[in-house]
Amino acid sequence: MAGTHLDAERLARLLEVGRGLVAELHLEAVLDRLLETARELTGARYAALGVLDAERVELARFITRGVDDDTHRAIGDLPRGRGILGALINEPKPLRLDDVSTDPRSYGFPVNHPPMHTFLGVPVIIRGEAWGNLYLTEKAGGDPFDEADEAAVTVLADWAAIAIENARLYTSLEKRSADLERAVRGFEATSAIATALGTETSLDRVLELVVKRARALVEARSVVVLLREGDELVLAAAAGQVGRGEERRIPVAGSTTGEVLESERPRRIDDVESQLRIPAERLGVTDASVALLVPLVYRGRPLGVLAAFDRLSGDESFTNDDEQVMRAFAASAATAVATARTVEEDRLRHSLQAAESERRRWARELHDETLQALGGLNVLLKSAGRSSDPAVLREAIADASEHLAREIENLRAIITELRPAALDELGLAPALTTLVKRVETASGLAIDAAIDLDRRLADEQETVAYRVVQEALSNIVKHAHATNASVAVGTEDGELHITVADDGRGFDPASPTGGFGLVGMRERIDLAGGRLTVERADPGTRVTVALPVQARP
Repeated sequence: MAGTHLDAERLARLLEVGRGLVAELHLEAVLDRLLETARELTGARYAALGVLDAERVELARFITRGVDDDTHRAIGDLPRGRGILGALINEPKPLRLDDVSTDPRSYGFPVNHPPMHTFLGVPVIIRGEAWGNLYLTEKAGGDPFDEADEAAVTVLADWAAIAIENARLYTSLEKRSADLERAVRGFEATSAIATALGTETSLDRVLELVVKRARALVEARSVVVLLREGDELVLAAAAGQVGRGEERRIPVAGSTTGEVLESERPRRIDDVESQLRIPAERLGVTDASVALLVPLVYRGRPLGVLAAFDRLSGDESFTNDDEQVMRAFAASAATAVATARTVEEDRLRHSLQAAESERRRWARELHDETLQALGGLNVLLKSAGRSSDPAVLREAIADASEHLAREIENLRAIITELRPAALDELGLAPALTTLVKRVETASGLAIDAAIDLDRRLADEQETVAYRVVQEALSNIVKHAHATNASVAVGTEDGELHITVADDGRGFDPASPTGGFGLVGMRERIDLAGGRLTVERADPGTRVTVALPVQARP
């Protein structure tokens, strides 16, 4: 074949096809173009490409052109590489036959196979090893394939080998890129949850972050988090196409989700209707086809289940890679959920302790002052009642009147501390002004007040601001041993700013405190979405607060 010359037209076509094949980066497109071009160059009616298996002993794929679908179905199973086809596998070099049926190596054709006589086979060699074989049969006009056909197809196979290798490298690169992107998404999602551990204490916000990140991570249509409450799993958060409405609960027993929880093992579901055992509609998810369920486990304790439904890209199922990345993500998510729950439990415990402390305080105030004073008044009036002397009665009435006046003032002070009327009727600025004057009078502390508010704020925000200033001044009076203090309240850049400072002995803000003071302030401000800073001043202590301004409705 060394002396075979290709005509100019065929050579030009080979060069054109070669450039096109090498430029194509998708393997299936390369194979399709290879078969069509081989038929065109040789005039063959039928073309096929046999792709070898990993051991190169038989065909793993067999792609054909020229045979219609009905004939394919009638023939049945595709060849695996026996007979003439096997000859090229055993000895990968070009093979031409004038009549394949007369060759002793031929096994013959299956029933319903179209008749084939002339044959040309050329191996596709990639990096010195056979990758597959190109088969052509039934040249137009019944003529046998000649040396020019063989030479053209051999060149075409060489071009194809380069194109196939390029396409395989490109596919590998795409897969690696996709894997890297998935790994980056997994890292970002896990990092976001890890960040939440240090910065976010609200369980609702943590759960919202979990479902949104999980949905993006596996490109799911819907994601829900179910948390265990006794013998039930309760829908705690959802992202994507999930119906909202009434509280959604499913039993742990008898549900696939419950099995995932108790076994602490993830599960991929390819048919939601038959495998989930409880309709997905009970979770607000409609028309679900596939699902991925992953347990949320913290220190060996199952907290709940993270469930993803359907891929955004279509009907494809979740993969093993999806499962692995969700398992890693769920581990961080479970830690975040457990931490947020602990914070909420601590906050509730502190709130209960604070409420109980306040109850004890008011009970002590009423018992030590008001009730004792009223008891003394009762003794006074009973003693006077036994006397018939008008002068004694007049003196007793006068004393009783003074006692009642004092106790009315005491009760008014207690009521004002509980909820000052000025706060509801006049607003934050007048209420704080009154508070400052009352603290000055009662404690002897000199307080410089700068309260600059030109409008009313939302009731809840005025209450938070008032209580913060009240608690800060109370701490100064009780603990600071200060002679001077200052209170500054104003709005700037959409925030309410509060600063309370003193010239007392100061304290370490990082040290544990036995009282409710700072804990109460932090809880109030956290719930209002604000920021609290407590720092040493020179001298004394400075408390600063920033709250987002909420307009009065």
